[in-house]
Order: sequence, then structure tokens, then C-alpha cells
Amino acid sequence: MTPTEPPSLLIDARGHRCPVPTLRLRKALAEQPGAVITLLADDPMAQIDVPHFCQQNGFRLISSEAEDAHRRFVVSG
Repeated sequence: MTPTEPPSLLIDARGHRCPVPTLRLRKALAEQPGAVITLLADDPMAQIDVPHFCQQNGFRLISSEAEDAHRRFVVSG
């Protein structure tokens, strides 16, 4: 991370079913505009819900990667 990048926040929503991961992401983006947020989610619906949420609300989905039994989403506000 360079000095001009906003700090990153980690949301661990593993073990929660949708829409909880997306709701936690929405809350974090509202509380920290411009932040880069990493969301960990193991609900298979998050793979659909998170990109859709970003597209519908003007957020940038930087990456979505499978890791073991969950996905790691990186989103900027």
C-alpha cells in the first residue's frame, strides 16, 4: 500500500448466509467512503450478490478470488 492509498478494512463474514455479507459490506462502505475493503464470505450466493451489489451501487469490485472454502472480495468505495 502506498501512502496515498486509503487504509484497508477486513470483514470476515464466513459462516453467515446472504444477505449478511453484502449488508456488512454496505455498512462499511457507508461508514468509510473511499476505503478499500476486503470481504471474506463462504456463502456461494456471495459470488453473485457482491458483484451485483457493486455494479448497482457504483462501487468497484477490484478482485474476487477463491481461497480454500471461501471467496475473498476486494471492493473500493
